[in-house]
This record gives sequence, C-alpha cells and structure tokens, in this order.
Amino acid sequence: MKQTAAIKPSGAWLEADIKEFGGDIISRISKEWALIAAGNAEDYNAMTASWGLMGYLWEKPVTICFVRPQRHTRIFTDKSAYFTLTFFGKAAKTHKVFGFESGRDIDKAAKAGVTPIVFGEGAIGFEEATQTIVCKKIYFDDFDPKNFLDDSIGKLYDNDYHRFYIGEIVKFYKKSA
Repeated sequence: MKQTAAIKPSGAWLEADIKEFGGDIISRISKEWALIAAGNAEDYNAMTASWGLMGYLWEKPVTICFVRPQRHTRIFTDKSAYFTLTFFGKAAKTHKVFGFESGRDIDKAAKAGVTPIVFGEGAIGFEEATQTIVCKKIYFDDFDPKNFLDDSIGKLYDNDYHRFYIGEIVKFYKKSA
C-alpha cells in the first residue's frame, strides 16, 4: 500500500538535548505510548509501541524497541539504518490506527489524520507529534523463549517472539512552545 509521502518538518521543530525529554519514562512509554517508524520519505511504516526502554549502554544514550515478526513495520526497521520514537501525548485515534491497522492494507497516516515528515537524517516522524527521538540502529536480536526465567512471559506470545532493536539516540526534536 502506498503511504502518504513525507515532507520536511515545519519550523516549529527544534533540535534539543535528549535530557530535555522529560517525565517518567516508564509512564511515558506504558501509558502515553509512542510510534516506532522506519523507512524513507516515499516508503515507510509506523506502529504503536507500548513497550520500550531508554537508558545508557555501550557509552551511548540508547532506546530499545520491540517489534513482532508479523508487523509490517518490522520489514522497514530491518532495512533502515534509523528508526524513530515519536510521542504525541494522549493521541488515542493515532495510536488506535497505528496499533490495529496494517500499512500493507491502508495508508495509516491518512486514516489517522497525521502528516508524515522526514528529518535531516532521513528518519520519519509526524508533524502533529510533540517529540521525536531519532535512533541509529546499533544492534538487534530476537527473544529466545528458552531464556525466559518467568513462565508468565511465555503466555504473552503465540510463537511470535519480538525482535528488539537497540538504537543510539542521535537526535532529539521537540515542538517549540
């Protein structure tokens, strides 16, 4: 499915220090959610994420995001050197469309009423968001169910174990007030 082509971000976006991200990261990811996006201006996909991590690893600020094998976004995240985490705040319609619809079938940006933008790194974000973290992929791996030490974790899967991507945070953009 052809997606709406991404355009340059408006002048309202400012580059900032990631230390200005703000808030309780656990609440931001588990309650506010984000979009994981990858690809380029003409061919990209994004999905809602309610799991994720942010911290410091290998002497770099990083994020870790998780994508199941059946998600269309996985193809783009595998191919792309960069991915983004885009935060909207409470954007229920956006998260519902990007969480339950497939970019194989519809133009999710058009259906959600958001405008895809492409930052200087070639990373995809959305104009209506408030913050975007640009990450350069530096590692990936797949969960191995043999390594789950807590039996309750396996119950979250139907043989569709997440691939996780560690991304070095290379840029942080926020909307000017």
